[in-house]
Amino acid sequence: MKRAQRPTLITDAPLSPSEELRRRQIRYAIMMGFRTVCVILAGVLVLVRAPLLALWLPLCGVGMVVLPWLAVILANDRAPKEKHRLAHKLHRGPLAEETPPQALPAPPDGRVIDAEP
Repeated sequence: MKRAQRPTLITDAPLSPSEELRRRQIRYAIMMGFRTVCVILAGVLVLVRAPLLALWLPLCGVGMVVLPWLAVILANDRAPKEKHRLAHKLHRGPLAEETPPQALPAPPDGRVIDAEP
């Protein structure tokens, strides 16, 4: 049974380490910006003695406590080096490791043809 070789897609290529770091830094900065908004909003709500202050302050407090923790966790998270390493081996089967993808199959009678006389 002959299997068609699947082309490598550029969308499957991993991000460069510098691009991955840049994205994590941007995500961290955005989340810490939301935390800053929560701190300022809580201060403003207390100063103006807003209605439902007992509801708004705990929500701002949760934002001030959870967002930094989550921002650090997500900033330190990065993609695994070999994504789906085991899944590829299982998908291709046990003989895929023995035969390179560009190799020609051996003749059925076991003959070997040499280029030299």
